[in-house]
Amino acid sequence: MACEAPALNPVFLQLGPLSIYWYGVIIASGAFIALWLATREADRLGVKKDYIVDLVMFAIPLAIIFARIYYVAFEWERYVDGPWWKVFAIWEGGIAIHGALIGAVITAIIYTRVRKLSFWQIADIVAPSLILGQAIGRWGNFMNQEAHGGPISEATYQSFHQYLPDFIMNQMCIDGTMYHPAFLYESFWNIIGFVILLILRRKLTLRRGELFLSYVIWYSIGRYFIEGMRTDSLYIIGELRTAQLLSIVLIVAAILMMLYRRYKGLADRTYDGKKVKNNSTKQ
Repeated sequence: MACEAPALNPVFLQLGPLSIYWYGVIIASGAFIALWLATREADRLGVKKDYIVDLVMFAIPLAIIFARIYYVAFEWERYVDGPWWKVFAIWEGGIAIHGALIGAVITAIIYTRVRKLSFWQIADIVAPSLILGQAIGRWGNFMNQEAHGGPISEATYQSFHQYLPDFIMNQMCIDGTMYHPAFLYESFWNIIGFVILLILRRKLTLRRGELFLSYVIWYSIGRYFIEGMRTDSLYIIGELRTAQLLSIVLIVAAILMMLYRRYKGLADRTYDGKKVKNNSTKQ
């Protein structure tokens, strides 16, 4: 649908030649809120808050590096014939959340082994914070007018206009065309996931590690369907979207991991650390 509307200014603050963008401010805000929530939960469970803070300090830079590596790997044609330094030009855009999550998980595995902590306990503590941080971070995409879906019809526009405020509708008017606010769909999906995880972690029947695996399943289900709407997807082979394939793999892997850990007796504690009797289902 054709449209005409002014876009929001992506610059939060201009200090001489230095521009501070809303994208960075929103991402940083999401990270700080997520860290605050995670440290509160760690304190409730008797885990030192410093462990969470230290992990995040290591994980953030490595997550950014992995996010860039992931993106460049699947967009190599854009960089192979250009200046070599473009590979590192993150300020020009081009990071992927799946790459960031891979980097963060690898960091957490190494960190917990070095500190002799339970990876699954730490992963459970940060899971709700992680999905909330992602929900907030998607509004950075909104300010940049990116991560949107395809053009919408006149009927869809009229339907949206009844429920969405003008500032969202105007921002999704890009170069005279109105697009699906896919960022909003994912943000809303993640907020629902955050609430569900908060409810699940109060259930004593939930075993250690299963809250994090539930996060993986919930996020991956939403990402699979929302990714199908987006116009900026990374592709692995032909028209096969990388994020959709990875979402399927993660859903299956998380379910199998839950079943395997219970069957083998590895999930021997509840979320809050209580020992489980007769945990193994093996006869």
